Amino acid sequence: MSIPLDSPALALRAALHAALVADAALLALLGGPRIHDVPPAEADFPFVALGEAVVADWSTATEAGTEHALTLHVFSRSGGRAEAYAVAEAVAHALHDAPLALAGHRLANLRATTAEVRRESDGRTFHALVRFRAVTEPL
Repeated sequence: MSIPLDSPALALRAALHAALVADAALLALLGGPRIHDVPPAEADFPFVALGEAVVADWSTATEAGTEHALTLHVFSRSGGRAEAYAVAEAVAHALHDAPLALAGHRLANLRATTAEVRRESDGRTFHALVRFRAVTEPL
């Protein structure tokens, strides 16, 4: 199965990235626009990575729609969980109920649902998972 270029998932991902790189409070915490679709091998910490998306049909009998379950990742090495929590909160704040403009689609809603912070197996990296639910409709 191939993903069409006018995919609501791709349009939403592009809008999420644009909103995050435009958020001054988030950029201040990150030390710059460290928001990646695919993080570079030697990424500077902290950073945000756009992660997994589960996309499902959300159509009704009369209207087309798509539901998106999204995960954004925050990685920190700042000696404890505080930085990871702060960046995760800034990501949630930047996107929760944000009126994003999507190419070819309309965002019906975008809600932050959960966040968790865990220590990675290297013992020094903290990894926050910030989850969202979105619904899009075609224009």
